Amino acid sequence: MAKSSASAARSNAEAAPTLIVDNRKARFRYEVLETLETGLVLVGTEVKTLREGKAHLEESYARVDDGELFLVGAHIEEYSHGNRANHKPTRRRKLLLRKAQIRKLEAKVAQKGLALVPLRLYFNTRGIAKLELGVCRGKKTHDKRESAKQKDAKREMREGR
Repeated sequence: MAKSSASAARSNAEAAPTLIVDNRKARFRYEVLETLETGLVLVGTEVKTLREGKAHLEESYARVDDGELFLVGAHIEEYSHGNRANHKPTRRRKLLLRKAQIRKLEAKVAQKGLALVPLRLYFNTRGIAKLELGVCRGKKTHDKRESAKQKDAKREMREGR
C-alpha cells in the first residue's frame, strides 16, 4: 500500500532535527576539539518551553560532580501557561551519558585549559531534546581575529567580490 500524502509529508518533516538554540558565541570564543550528543533530564514545563524555542546557552557550561554530568547556567524560560509548579529557569540539569564516557570527559577536562561547552540544543528525529556538548579550548585574541578574517573572506567569495 502507498502512503497517503499527509503521512508522507509528516514523515519528511520528522526526518530532520529541530534546532532550538545554537550557541554561536561558543564557536567564536572556543576552539572545539570534540563534540558529543547528550540527553537531558527535563521536567514537563521545560519541554513545553523548549518547543516554543525560549532558551539561552550563552553563559552555560557543563561540569562533572560526583561522577555525574550537569548543565549549569542554561536559561530555559518559565512556561507561559505554567502554574506554581513551574520550573526554575536556571536550575542545574543532569546530562545523560554512560559512566565510561563521563570518566573520559572528566580526564580531558582535568587537562589545562579545556572546558565542556554546550554548542546546540535541539530535538532529534524522535522528538527528544538533545544537547551537543563540545570539549573546547579557549581561543586567544589573535585566534579570534584570525577567525573573523576567515569568515569575512568566505563571505566575500560567496558574494563574488
